[in-house]
Amino acid sequence: MIRKYSYMNTIRPRITEEENEWLQKFRDKNKGLSDECEAVGIDVKNVKHYWYKGKHYSINANTGKEDGYDIIRNSLIAEIKQRAPKYPKIKYTNTKEGHLLLISPADVHIGKLCTAFETNEDYNSQIAVKRVMDGVNGILNKVRGFEIDKIVLVIGNDILHVDTPKNTTTSFTHQDTDVMWYTAFLMAKKLYVQIIELLMQVAPVHVMYNPSNHDYAHGFLLADTISSWFSKSENISFDVSINHRKYYSYGKNLIGSTHGDGAKNTDLPLLMAHEAAENWSNSVHRYIYTHHIHHKQSKDYMSVCVEALRSPSGTDSWHHRNGYQHSPKAVEGFLHHKEYGQVARINHLF
Repeated sequence: MIRKYSYMNTIRPRITEEENEWLQKFRDKNKGLSDECEAVGIDVKNVKHYWYKGKHYSINANTGKEDGYDIIRNSLIAEIKQRAPKYPKIKYTNTKEGHLLLISPADVHIGKLCTAFETNEDYNSQIAVKRVMDGVNGILNKVRGFEIDKIVLVIGNDILHVDTPKNTTTSFTHQDTDVMWYTAFLMAKKLYVQIIELLMQVAPVHVMYNPSNHDYAHGFLLADTISSWFSKSENISFDVSINHRKYYSYGKNLIGSTHGDGAKNTDLPLLMAHEAAENWSNSVHRYIYTHHIHHKQSKDYMSVCVEALRSPSGTDSWHHRNGYQHSPKAVEGFLHHKEYGQVARINHLF
């Protein structure tokens, strides 16, 4: 039997006063819609889109503005910022010889399920979070002898394993998971908050977000949430736009970061020259850190070093079946001197 659901049975989210005012103006101009709704017993205030079937055309009309998403997003972000915790401003000790510490927990895949019975190693959400925290703490311990006046934290890069309630990636590739998608999201949020709170005790932190293929939607929402969480901190800055390539200048360094599933490595240096033209001309040492492939690659393209980072995540069924395993698992960090560029790589291996 086919069940028919009336329009009134559909649960609608509450709209803002601004949206309601705009919708009312629209309805006033479309009296025919109001008359039709009245005739069939539908509250016209609940109508946001409809079909108009005329003699020559069948038109799908909607009452939402083109920037309707922005209205909802801005309202949500504004509310989060109001409730964001207040962090006292930290005064850091001036350094004689500064260094930038870049930390990028790459391809963590919170939510991924790996079992030793099939792949000879266990990996799940709890292990993922523990490895990242151990990795960040391990890197900080290893750089104690350096004066650090800036930290860049790269987030995103498949921090979440799936992007839909059906346990698929953004492109609908099914994945084995150990928790629900919302649990993974909350775990990732808590993890990032803990990492940033830890790093900001050492030096001011700049957070760069890289969109990625496993969690293109949820990863962006997570980055947006984290930036709102720290909106009242004067020691944290953010670049969490949806742009696939991010850049940051430090002394004579120009540092880029991208997930690695898009533009080819050979094209990244020229893209950097175009997209960060002013900073390019002021830099001597240039680096682009990529992710996605879960193993180490490093190659100089003239003046630009393109380097892929290792991942702390375990080997799942698909990777084991295809033989994509046994690369060292790690969280990596890099030290950049203002004058001399990248002077050290720090690996916390598992």
